Amino acid sequence: MTDDDSRNLFSDVEDIIYTNCYCEENVWHLCNAVKVKRHGELCRCYCVFISNKDRQIPLWLQKASSSEDGVVVWDYHVIFIHISHQGSFVYDLDSRLAFPTSFCDYFRCSIRPCAAFKPEFHRRFRLIEAELFLQTFASDRSHMLTENGEWKKPPPCYPCIRTNESENNIQDFISMENGVGVGKVLNSDELCEMFG
Repeated sequence: MTDDDSRNLFSDVEDIIYTNCYCEENVWHLCNAVKVKRHGELCRCYCVFISNKDRQIPLWLQKASSSEDGVVVWDYHVIFIHISHQGSFVYDLDSRLAFPTSFCDYFRCSIRPCAAFKPEFHRRFRLIEAELFLQTFASDRSHMLTENGEWKKPPPCYPCIRTNESENNIQDFISMENGVGVGKVLNSDELCEMFG
């Protein structure tokens, strides 16, 4: 693997399966593409759910925004992180930043330090090893249905992601309570210590 390959795991566009507003499934497919095509790198890959107890998390430079600064307040968002020989890189298919972007640049430009934020906008991060995410994540997409049973955004064309144990556990992944779900819940400083 060349240095450039170690920086960009997804140079083959066929590895990228994307559906707008289904970031958790997009990241699941990135994890799966690494498992299938570059299995040796999977142990250096992570899925990160970003949310908080109020489910109000600002992120900047998001494609979904029409504002110049690209700010969007999501209920949650999911990114993929790879620790390569050149450092840690974030893969965010919903970002205006490069794909990938160094973790430090992504944090500075898209996440931003939360010291000046109101408490309800402070973000938490559920860090899950990619292999564990592939083994445990399940979603029936019901969180994307309105009370009238209509889709908030059109669903992916492929079948729902399920495991032998669950058809729907996405709320455990979005939750930022310790002791709920899999992985580890971190604050901003802890996330930066790991990848910065």
